[in-house]
Amino acid sequence: MLLTDLVATSDAVTATRSRTAKVAALAALLGRLAPAEIEPVVGLLTGELRQGRLGVGWATIAERVARPAAEPAITVGELDAALDHLAGLHGPGSAAARAAVLDDLLGRATAAEGGFLRRLLLGELRQGALEGVMVEAIAAAAGVPAPIVRRAHMLAGRLGPTAVAALTGGPAALDAIGLALLRPVRPMLASTAPDVATAVAELGRVSVEWKLDGARIQVHRSGADVAIFTRNLRDITARLPEVVDLVRSLPTEAVVLDGETLALGQDDRPRSFQDTMARFGADAARSQRLRPWFFDCLHVDGTDLLEAPLEERLAHLDRVAGEWRVRGVLTEDPAEGAAVLTEALAAGHEGVMVKAAGAPYQAGRRGKAWQKVKPVHTLDLVVLAVEWGSGRRRGWLSNLHLGARGPDGDLVMVGKTFKGLTDAMLAWQTERFLALETGRSGHGVVHVRPEQVVEIAFDGVQRSSRYPGGVALRFARVVRHRDDKGPGEADTRWWWSAPWWSAPWWSAPRWWGRWWGER
Repeated sequence: MLLTDLVATSDAVTATRSRTAKVAALAALLGRLAPAEIEPVVGLLTGELRQGRLGVGWATIAERVARPAAEPAITVGELDAALDHLAGLHGPGSAAARAAVLDDLLGRATAAEGGFLRRLLLGELRQGALEGVMVEAIAAAAGVPAPIVRRAHMLAGRLGPTAVAALTGGPAALDAIGLALLRPVRPMLASTAPDVATAVAELGRVSVEWKLDGARIQVHRSGADVAIFTRNLRDITARLPEVVDLVRSLPTEAVVLDGETLALGQDDRPRSFQDTMARFGADAARSQRLRPWFFDCLHVDGTDLLEAPLEERLAHLDRVAGEWRVRGVLTEDPAEGAAVLTEALAAGHEGVMVKAAGAPYQAGRRGKAWQKVKPVHTLDLVVLAVEWGSGRRRGWLSNLHLGARGPDGDLVMVGKTFKGLTDAMLAWQTERFLALETGRSGHGVVHVRPEQVVEIAFDGVQRSSRYPGGVALRFARVVRHRDDKGPGEADTRWWWSAPWWSAPWWSAPRWWGRWWGER
């Protein structure tokens, strides 16, 4: 298949907001692929390359100047081979070799193909072909029910091999994919509940557990062999030797555990999320102490537990993990669940998980069986600049640059966000910010007079050298545009200069209470 056919499908998917139309376009393309093309094409269309990281940055791409080819000639196989070559380049001389591969590739591409490749390599391919849509497209192209594809995807961990099985072997090949020790499965995800009582009312008997602000880990053991994977299924076994040793000490020969690990301070209180993540870097020092907590058991000594109810899985977890199990309680009483939330917050954690006691482990799904409850806080910040959107948001001003008031009334940038914006909000703010425009710079950045205040919800604050304010807001999203407030009424930045940076911000209620009361 020619790359131009894939690009045309990508453009069609980007141009429509209809999920049905997206699925139909993708399924039509998948149905035309040769077996060897299936896995590469699925990766290209979802933006998740089977080669993983290629070591290609913005500067490298920006330096490439090529006259577009008049006619399409690049095949999917040729592109996949070029990406394999890029992924294998390391060490002295690799930068020049990488540039040569890119020059050859982009020099043979048409204008449309070149634009697609640049967005793909920079991780900016926002076309609406996310995994959920692709799963439905694979099911449609293979003529099999979508739940069967979802289950296989959950157990295989990656969508490419799942697509190959579906399109070449059908239901039998998908059914043959099972849980395999030392191969990660996709983690179960949670939706959000406003409070514990609401979640308990919906789910009935539940497990209410501390929600830790750590790094999700999935641990596999088969005899003496141990493997540890991140939330996105990256193998980090070599970077967590203390967790490997702990898992080898557990009273079992074969187990798969789901859990979290996080850094602890000298007082055994949790440190910030970024302190935990620092241990996951390639050159991370091991001075930071990490402590794992486990909250689910997916397999033990030859028995798969994915279909077992949570209450049964927790019984196995108690036996295997013991003191390493996350704290929680099985209950039907909202008051008892709320007490767990109070206890978790007092211990420095971010909230609780409320989980249906009778639910199976639905890997890869963000359903209602698991619901997270944590405090939501907001800031009123000033828009300093805004970026043009891409994909479905093309033509609208989308990504907001956010500033808080400094001690002298100056505005200091503390982050960006494009989340939470409806189509109506995007249309309104495009007109509003173009009227406030003072200039443009970089890649589609529109600078504006600092007059518009927005209410921003966020889950946490962490140190960051990326923004002038020295912090970044975690999971920031727009609640509303505040036309009733001027920039002089925006929130100040004193709250991140407080001496509680050695712990997550929510573990210091005296600071939070003072800030909230003066807000």
